[in-house]
Amino acid sequence: SRHLIPKGKGSIICTASVAGIRSGAGGSPYSASKAGVINLAQTSANEFYGTGVRVNAICPGLIETGMTQPIFDGARARGNEDKIGQLNPLLRGGVPIEIANAALFLASDESSYVNGQAIVVDGGLSSSHPVVRRKR
Repeated sequence: SRHLIPKGKGSIICTASVAGIRSGAGGSPYSASKAGVINLAQTSANEFYGTGVRVNAICPGLIETGMTQPIFDGARARGNEDKIGQLNPLLRGGVPIEIANAALFLASDESSYVNGQAIVVDGGLSSSHPVVRRKR
C-alpha cells in the first residue's frame, strides 16, 4: 500500500464474503474472519484519508469455486442442481468471472468515488430473508 501513496491514487481490494455480513452463510469462525476483512477495508479507507487510495471489499455469495465444488458436485450427482439457487432471486449460484468483473470495476477509475465499501456479489440472496418458494 505504501507504493500507492506517492502516486496519489490506487485501489486496494479485499476479498471477504457475504458470510461477513449475514448469518447463515458460514460457520462462526469463517463469518467472523470475513467480517474482520470488511472492517479492515473500512478502517483502511479512513486511514488512507487524503491520499487518493481507495480500499473496498468484495463479498461473494455462493460462487462455484474449489471451496464450494463439493456442494455443486453433490447436487449434480443427486440430480437436484436446480436447488443450489432456489433461495436466490436469480435462481442460480455464481461463477468466478462475476467476482472478477466486480474486482475490475473496483480497480478501475469507473469506481473513483467508491471507497470503504463492502460490495456484495450474491445474485440478491442477501437482499432479503430467503424462503423456499413453491413452484407456480
